Amino acid sequence: MRALTAAGITDQRLLRAVRTTPRAGFVPAGQLAAAYWDVPVAIGLGQVTTQPSLSAMMIESLGLRGDEHVLEIGTGLGFQTALLARLAADVVSIEMRPEIARQARGNLARHGVRNVELRVGDGSGGVPDRAPYDAVVVSAAFPEVPEPLVAQVRPAGRLVQPIGPGGHEQVVCFVRGTSGLERERVLTAARFVRLQGRYGFPQGGAELP
Repeated sequence: MRALTAAGITDQRLLRAVRTTPRAGFVPAGQLAAAYWDVPVAIGLGQVTTQPSLSAMMIESLGLRGDEHVLEIGTGLGFQTALLARLAADVVSIEMRPEIARQARGNLARHGVRNVELRVGDGSGGVPDRAPYDAVVVSAAFPEVPEPLVAQVRPAGRLVQPIGPGGHEQVVCFVRGTSGLERERVLTAARFVRLQGRYGFPQGGAELP
């Protein structure tokens, strides 16, 4: 919790959600010790979980009040998904890798998180049949916001995404205006894996340049 307050997190609902959601329940068994530190944790297949302070910064920028319909691109093993689910009305989360999605589904069920619809597929195109969304969080990097994701944000809704090539980017919060997404503010510099898929980087390439 000290890492979150040091990062400037002030949303009390978010701080409570982090405090009551054990990260150790959302990492591989061999990584349990690392779950208690504010660091990324490798989860296999070239993927990592985002460190809690960075996830919290991204979530806080969405300004969730509790009644939102949220889209998450990149479920991972479900820790960030669980935080979003405790702060919003419901979450649609999409994960490209079936093996990781299967583990996330089990983790969420074990922790009683029931307001999540978990899909397996290409997150770069979002989940259009459940749009529009009040908030979207993209947990992988691309030099711009993919157009399908822009279209799925409700007017006045927010989207947060690391903007860059993968491995060196700025995490940016956008607001949907009358002419599309408008950059609201840069949250921080960070390193993320690449967003792969039809509207991202080609699948099967290296995760980082």
